[in-house]
Amino acid sequence: MRAVAYENAGAISRPDSLMDVELADPTASGRDLLVAVRAISVNPVDVKVRQSSSRTGSGLNTLGWDASGVVVAVGDEVAGFKPGDEVFYAGSITRPGSNAELQLVDERICAIKPTTLAWDEAAALPLTSITAWEAMFDRLDVRKPVPGAANAILIVGGGGGVGSIAIQLARQLTDLTVIATASRPETRDWVSEMGAHHVIDHSKPIAAELAGLGLSEPAYVLSTTHTDQHLGDIAEAIAPQGRFALIDDPANLDVSVFKRKSVSIHWELMFTRPIYETPDMDAQGRLLTEVASLVDTGRLRTTLTKSLSPINAENLKTAHAQIETGSTHGKVTLTGWDSPATASPSSSENR
Repeated sequence: MRAVAYENAGAISRPDSLMDVELADPTASGRDLLVAVRAISVNPVDVKVRQSSSRTGSGLNTLGWDASGVVVAVGDEVAGFKPGDEVFYAGSITRPGSNAELQLVDERICAIKPTTLAWDEAAALPLTSITAWEAMFDRLDVRKPVPGAANAILIVGGGGGVGSIAIQLARQLTDLTVIATASRPETRDWVSEMGAHHVIDHSKPIAAELAGLGLSEPAYVLSTTHTDQHLGDIAEAIAPQGRFALIDDPANLDVSVFKRKSVSIHWELMFTRPIYETPDMDAQGRLLTEVASLVDTGRLRTTLTKSLSPINAENLKTAHAQIETGSTHGKVTLTGWDSPATASPSSSENR
């Protein structure tokens, strides 16, 4: 099968940072689905792994943790899917990724893809939807009020992939006032389009920006990026006994700033359930099924903003370089394995 892989960690500018390769076809067993990948999206985790993790043992590293595609075979323990099913999923960071024509993925973290979306539109959603859903409903427990706090959530980095879907989920599934941060005109417009009630500028002191809205202290804060830069402001802004969640990897995190307010701190990693095969691992499949239903009933929209074709090393390098700028809003996807001139009309065949 065709794939895009690499051997040694390093800069995207290196000729061998990502390479077109041929790999052996995998075989489904147990609870695995063998999926023919139709579209993928690129996330910050792809960039982080490529920059820091070289090949271990034999073989090459295949990245990719978002995909949509067609089930072509199932393992002998699979109960919920069959060949021909169109699925979307985010995979596991401990297994070969979706930057390949064929991928093995556990059925418990898969769902039938939204019928109203094209392959690339669907591939933009799984990783960020799982992250946002788990952060808000499993970690922050936003359905449980914080006494005396504003019934509001502050989303730091509202223009990114996680922020974009978190805004929508909060609007559709809760009665929270949604405050999101964005600093550039295009991201402010995007965040408003996603449904934020208020947009504030994170290039300015966040606590002062919040105070300018005339709202009391928010019960919940979800930080998606540059948490270390905003930590003092978050601690100042959040309500006493509030709940704070983050998803990024700050070099230092002095949580003592939250002690006086007894703020609870939650780290969200959507790979935890598949890494450890937790007893509730199938929660990810269920929540993606709910996301698909929300999409197909018009309550959620894809966060795709840029799509490239075909899936190859050249286009993946372009996508990685774009993610590295830190200026992307929404999601970047890649579709199809043929050249654009000969590809089937996959971007519209499943609308």
